[in-house]
Amino acid sequence: MPIEVGPRLREARERSGLSQRALAKRSSISNATISLIESGKLNPSVAVLKRILDGIQMDLSAFFATETSESERVVYRESDLVEIGRGKISYWQVGSELADRSMQILHERYAPGADTGKVTLHHKGEEGGVVIRGRLELTVDGVRHVLGPGDAYYFESSRPHRFRNVSSEECEVVSACSPPSL
Repeated sequence: MPIEVGPRLREARERSGLSQRALAKRSSISNATISLIESGKLNPSVAVLKRILDGIQMDLSAFFATETSESERVVYRESDLVEIGRGKISYWQVGSELADRSMQILHERYAPGADTGKVTLHHKGEEGGVVIRGRLELTVDGVRHVLGPGDAYYFESSRPHRFRNVSSEECEVVSACSPPSL
């Protein structure tokens, strides 16, 4: 399937926060030409497209990359996970853009003794997880539960809760939260 240059150019320009006029000035290509390209009425030469993309600070290979959109993606390799927390607790998120998603999936690692803090967490939604290794103390509504490998949890996230690794080894958990805590 051929790539539609016009809509792709409009999307790249808008992501860069540029108006057609600002891009025209940066690239020394007329505003009218950019407008015609974006509307699909003009197919630019490679040289013209390169000059326009230089104004956006994007190269041709990035412009023509046919990477599947985040919402269509099915498989995420370990190297694709996004680290959203560092330190004694590490959170690796499946997917980088969750704005249009209804669930957040995390691969969590807690160093020995690490916890989410003395102040309890509470937010809209539900969450659940499975302990893969180590021992995790889960406190919900002031009631403590110690979970080991294979044990799981699932509760309304509006209930006050916190997590703590109570073992001398790293604790590993795979969890999901709906809706995502952005």
